[in-house]
Amino acid sequence: MVMARRVGAAPSPALVVSLLLALSIVLPAVAAPLAAAPDAQLAPAPAPEPPAPPLEELVAAALVRSPALAARRAQLAAAGEREQPAAALPDPMVEASLQNVSLSRYTVGSNENSLLGFVVRQGLPYPGKRRARLAAARAETAVQAAELARAERATATAVRTLYARVYALDGALTSLTAAHELLDLLGATASARYSSGQGEQEALLKAQIEVSRLAERQAELGAQRAAAVAELNRLLDRPGVGALGRVAELPAIVVPAGSWEEQAVAGSPEVAAARAEVEAAARRLALARLDLRPDFDGGAGLGYRGGLPAVVTLSLGVELPLWRRRKQQPLVRAAEQELAAARYRVAESEAMARAAAARLAARWAAAEAQLLRFREAILPQTSAAIDAARASYLAGRGDFTTVIQDYGLWLEARTDLAGREAERFTAWAELEELAPHGAAGADRPAGARTPPPAPPFGDLP
Repeated sequence: MVMARRVGAAPSPALVVSLLLALSIVLPAVAAPLAAAPDAQLAPAPAPEPPAPPLEELVAAALVRSPALAARRAQLAAAGEREQPAAALPDPMVEASLQNVSLSRYTVGSNENSLLGFVVRQGLPYPGKRRARLAAARAETAVQAAELARAERATATAVRTLYARVYALDGALTSLTAAHELLDLLGATASARYSSGQGEQEALLKAQIEVSRLAERQAELGAQRAAAVAELNRLLDRPGVGALGRVAELPAIVVPAGSWEEQAVAGSPEVAAARAEVEAAARRLALARLDLRPDFDGGAGLGYRGGLPAVVTLSLGVELPLWRRRKQQPLVRAAEQELAAARYRVAESEAMARAAAARLAARWAAAEAQLLRFREAILPQTSAAIDAARASYLAGRGDFTTVIQDYGLWLEARTDLAGREAERFTAWAELEELAPHGAAGADRPAGARTPPPAPPFGDLP
């Protein structure tokens, strides 16, 4: 008679021995490929990359080679070439005439009223107009010079910003390389515990997932770096795929003392360009008002009469501004409105400079505070957390999920550090565009390079 086993009864010794024998065969076969998987997916160590050129060397090269700046310089040269013609007199006119008293025969020499005449005429602008035209042309040249200075400042800022961007990406990629080493240790730890029966398969799978995500992040950062380098090469007029080299550090920077808003208004290229436009508009208005005055025309001629005495003629003409209400006066009113608009643009550009200075001051203060927080709190705290989590996991008291979470915080802190440094440097670069000051007037140097902390996993058991 066969009797059913009671639910909850203890398994027989033979069944337990069979299960243990099966597990002893299956566990090594399962653990071996899972433990080797993270190592197989780790990205190979990149070849050492030469250092990038110094930043200011790239800035100087961009100012020389940028096609956009070359176009601005050509416009400035063209404006300079227009100065001298603006003050020149009108071209003279030569006129030849025949005065004959008969339609049927040639009467020059036989009739005193017949002659061959040659006349030279010269336009004579109203006194002061030539000087006003020259002043207006020079003011337009000054506008082009201000625009060139603004473009040069913008180009220098763009190069510095892209350089800082590459620095942040290179720092993040370096941190990802260090993270590979940490994942090696984490994967080895999970494999050891799994092989000894103290861990679960989930830990190995999570380590493998983190390796895959790390490779994905490396590829994404590499693409972003290539895009930043291509944009930098555009400013340098180099091939887009040209190599830059690894940006290991940012140059030391200084910030101005005193009110940033006042210095921004005084040094802003936008304000300078707007003020140059006011001067040009004022010169155009002065010229338009002088155009209400009539111009003159002078001439001299000689009449040949054959054997009779020659005839000399002198003439002086003056324009009659009969249509000034429809022509000159509307142009004067238009020039007045242009001058008013230019003055409003100066006020607007000054307000924009003050707002930009206030915004940059806030960004600078926030970046300084964030860097201090990263160096003194977040970096050491995340390093201590990953150390403690892995030590607890090795001792059998912790969970691998906690290890992975602390690893994510550790990696995020290290990759964000270079980005915080780049953010502070970018704020300085934009302030330098507003109010370049150099070393003079700086309150203190602010080195932009932070030595990376020692790997927190070096002393782990």
